[in-house]
Amino acid sequence: MKLVLDTNTVIQCISHRSRYHELWRSLIDGRNQLCVTNEILSEYAEILEQKTTSTFASLAVNVIINNPNTLFVTPYYKFDIIKEDPDDNKFVDCAIAANAHFVVTDDHHFDVLQNLNFPRVNIIKLDAMMCNL
Repeated sequence: MKLVLDTNTVIQCISHRSRYHELWRSLIDGRNQLCVTNEILSEYAEILEQKTTSTFASLAVNVIINNPNTLFVTPYYKFDIIKEDPDDNKFVDCAIAANAHFVVTDDHHFDVLQNLNFPRVNIIKLDAMMCNL
């Protein structure tokens, strides 16, 4: 499946000690495909550096960039769907451009997508995603 992971999801699944780590492994080994944009990669790096170290953040982003299963996307239109937290729109735009199956997130700002017929963007909570691995 093509997936877009919001930053909090990446933070929760990247540690090998996390109960969500199997999601990260599925992206690395090709069972699922991570869809990213340059803007998303920049946010991953920024937040991972704040939460861990610059070395770890750099290594994690390099794993994503060098993974042959990563799909790099360039959205050509900004839908501006999430009004409460406009910064989250980068994940929505990536999902639309990539024709992703899901945006994996526990962020309630994405709930607005459930009432949207067009463009259709499916969201899935992290726990539910784990049931689909």
